[in-house]
Amino acid sequence: MKERISISVTMLVKNSEKYLERVLKSYQDFDEIIVLDNGSTDATISIAEKFDNVKVFKSEFIGFGPLKNLAASHATYDWILNMDSDEVMTAELLHCIRNIDFANKKVIYSMLCLNHYRGRIIKACGWYPNIVRRLYNKAEVTFDNKQVHESLQFNASEVKIVEFPAYYLHYSFDGADDLIRKLQHYTSLYAEQMKYRKEASVWKGFTHGFFGFVKHYFLKKGMFYGGDGFVIASANAMGSYYKYVKLAEANQKLKVSLLITTYNRVDALEAVLVSVLHQEKLPYEVVVADDGSREDTIELVKKYQEIFPIPLRHAWQEDDGFRLSESRNRGLALCTGEYIVMIDGDMVLHPQFVIDHIKNAKRGFFVQGGRVMFNEKKTKEYLSTPDKYKRVHWFQPNIETRFEKRLSACHLPFLNKLQQKDITYSHKAIRGCNMAFFLDDVIAINGFNSDFVGWGREDSEFVERMFNYGIKRHNVKFMAIAYHLYHKEEERASLPKNDQLLKEAIANKLNYCENGVKRFLG
Repeated sequence: MKERISISVTMLVKNSEKYLERVLKSYQDFDEIIVLDNGSTDATISIAEKFDNVKVFKSEFIGFGPLKNLAASHATYDWILNMDSDEVMTAELLHCIRNIDFANKKVIYSMLCLNHYRGRIIKACGWYPNIVRRLYNKAEVTFDNKQVHESLQFNASEVKIVEFPAYYLHYSFDGADDLIRKLQHYTSLYAEQMKYRKEASVWKGFTHGFFGFVKHYFLKKGMFYGGDGFVIASANAMGSYYKYVKLAEANQKLKVSLLITTYNRVDALEAVLVSVLHQEKLPYEVVVADDGSREDTIELVKKYQEIFPIPLRHAWQEDDGFRLSESRNRGLALCTGEYIVMIDGDMVLHPQFVIDHIKNAKRGFFVQGGRVMFNEKKTKEYLSTPDKYKRVHWFQPNIETRFEKRLSACHLPFLNKLQQKDITYSHKAIRGCNMAFFLDDVIAINGFNSDFVGWGREDSEFVERMFNYGIKRHNVKFMAIAYHLYHKEEERASLPKNDQLLKEAIANKLNYCENGVKRFLG
């Protein structure tokens, strides 16, 4: 018997008994095989334990990328050959591997995979040629942390890709049942991995599925493989369709906490709460962050708690001057949703306000919405209506005199798409009265800085730390519309001190404040 190769083969397994014995026999020339089991209930482990070069480890499923890195961490050798439990080594490929330069760590070796369907090699439907990167040195290369469609990550300027002139055999699917099970598993993982990161819809699923079938059956020559080619092309198309449908549904399940800030303006707050009840999609919960309002506000919240179909919570603090940041932090500490939409207690919401924010939510971004200003006359008229709610029409002249301001009251989602631009850094028109962000991003920067006392700059300093943490800005127009009721401007005596806090955050590139939300987290 030839000397064994000082390479660690890593292999993820789960109920892999069908091909495992044949597969492991084909790797007997390797000194070590790391088998990482994800919960097999068949004879997989007992088969693996028959081989003297196999070491068995167990882990729950944590995603394909993380699992492959975990398997490599158990390996004795730095050179890793990552293979699947249905992939058989060939003599030609084994010969190539024996003759690599083990001293050169900055190389990734790729090889040809011959995929089988019902025991037949398929050189169509996008399955051929299938060149995959499998042999690498873990000192230079790792897998990314994706749940599915994981890939090797490395320094492309230093690490070279070399292709072996040989192949291995992949016994991919025994039939339609295997195709469907893998389709279900992978599309679900994709939806979980990409939710809140990528837009999706049923229409996108349909178009991707339709053109996917055309591509794989006609352009990729699936039609030359008879019924097998049709089944494979159809499964590829359904995989494209379902991953977008599942992603669209996952995105819509976003749990939104609506955070409303208020202080001694019970009439406006009631109008806002009524507009929440008129939402076409209710938020997951509502939290009123109260900066020390009188008893009438407390009674109003209690009144609406009895009729609200969703949780309505009240975070109240003593009235000790304008402490908006701290009241927001107290409110954030009560939020249990994964996404926060923050408004002022005098912002009456368009019926699609919550839906619009869900549609615009995206990982790695905070959302900045706008406002439609009501003048004093219009505000009095609005608050005098019996139900404190009615649809506002953009063309009403007493909203704003300028046409472009009235235009901003139009709900025109297609225009929002046309003007969308993600911004890496800008403090222009930063307003906390219509802003949204993921709760875990807020916790990471410790929420709002409670050192801000008095009016001004608390929103800008919060956003500055978001930017420094790596969160980008996403502006929304013609969607997420809210009508700002008139109020007198706050005194600005504290502005110089607050300006200094903002300047410090900018100058020192701060992404964290000491006096923030974590004081109030239980």
